[in-house]
Amino acid sequence: MSDHEGVDWFDQAPCGLVSTSLDGVIVAANPAFVSWTGYRAEDLCGRSFASLLDPGSLLFFDTRHTQLLHLRGQVEEVALTLRKADGERMPVLINAVRDASAGFDRIAVFNATERVRHERDLLEAKRLAEASERRVRILQDVSTAFDVTATDEDVAQSFAEVAAEAFAAREAAVLLWQPDGSLALMGGSDPLHANDIPVPALWSATEVTVVQARDQQSPFPELASAMRAARLVSLTVTPLIGDGAHLGVLVCFFAARTELDDHDLELQQALGRQASQTLTRVRLQRRLAFLALHDQLTGVGNRQLLQSAIDDAIAESTATGRPLAVMFLDIDDFKSINDAFGHAAGDQVLVALAERLSASLRATDVVGRMGGDEFVALCADTDVAAAEQVAERVLELCREPIVVPSGVISASVSVGIDVYRPGLDGVRNAPQMLMHADAAMYDSKRGGKDRFTLSEPA
Repeated sequence: MSDHEGVDWFDQAPCGLVSTSLDGVIVAANPAFVSWTGYRAEDLCGRSFASLLDPGSLLFFDTRHTQLLHLRGQVEEVALTLRKADGERMPVLINAVRDASAGFDRIAVFNATERVRHERDLLEAKRLAEASERRVRILQDVSTAFDVTATDEDVAQSFAEVAAEAFAAREAAVLLWQPDGSLALMGGSDPLHANDIPVPALWSATEVTVVQARDQQSPFPELASAMRAARLVSLTVTPLIGDGAHLGVLVCFFAARTELDDHDLELQQALGRQASQTLTRVRLQRRLAFLALHDQLTGVGNRQLLQSAIDDAIAESTATGRPLAVMFLDIDDFKSINDAFGHAAGDQVLVALAERLSASLRATDVVGRMGGDEFVALCADTDVAAAEQVAERVLELCREPIVVPSGVISASVSVGIDVYRPGLDGVRNAPQMLMHADAAMYDSKRGGKDRFTLSEPA
């Protein structure tokens, strides 16, 4: 190759080419390298190559690169960072060979800016993917961890804890709308008592909202003031929306974090959707479980719930030795009420008497509808005298007139009572007690109605 061709190759190479003395002083640099570094060619020649490196690269260059070049005569793909004339840093890869006979080191320098940027992008993508996977796993775990026994508080507490961990928040809270139109703290902790701050535009938002405490133009000045007093710099409010209705909000409180990127906000929105879906599902499960054990017309327990509750009460009564009463009630002349006022009015009578029966008993007692116009009341820790007092109260309440659209109905009930006295009576089960109470109720019917009768001791 001619000298002319050699000069062309050196000057026109698309990478940086540098020749240095064996002690690392630059003796020649091609235009590409000169252009990349921003120095003039005459400023480069005579200075050490190492002086162009940033501190981290200089340490590696002195302790590793130089030794390898001396021992092996060459190095390949060494990653370094050059400091350009303007102070900007430029990542490079270098290959070097030592020509000891000529007294030179030949260095090829490749601009690695795009490669480093690509690697960083890959690492960031991997980090985000791993973080997303971890968060998705957390969401999956928390959203499937609830069964029919879960309460709104259980769901709210779990999602508040997940939010605080996932977004590195100082605290997190789940506030849910109540029937009276107020927001109530149901899970987590709320350092601001934010539910007391009237910001309807914030609580009814449909997207994640970020509030900065130092924002002088904040649309929520009262909230921003409360945040400053609580040493909070920012908070996010994520709406909880299920079946088109606002269920509440998830609030994350930050003591140091002021910047949240789109990825953070998307994850918060996803967490809000997950919380909303979980809350809706758990509420539906509770509703279905309730319907499976309750009468749809009156809302009191059904036959299945009654029989289970009576068996449980008998077992408890046997264990404690305390008495138990079961009352069987039937509406007097209910067919005549239906015939005279219509079935809709008859349904109103059933609902009214179910409410009155429930009102006449303790909160721990169980009221149920066996079917048609028959009701049952289960009263634990109730002896004969107490059962008679309860029956008198039931009869009195049921006698009160019931107003329906087509008139006023005067209804009454006949009551039969069976009392189980552990140690005195033989062991009972639910069907036996219901049968005895039912038989006593028919004795009341035959005795003139609107009265109660005790079953004969077994």
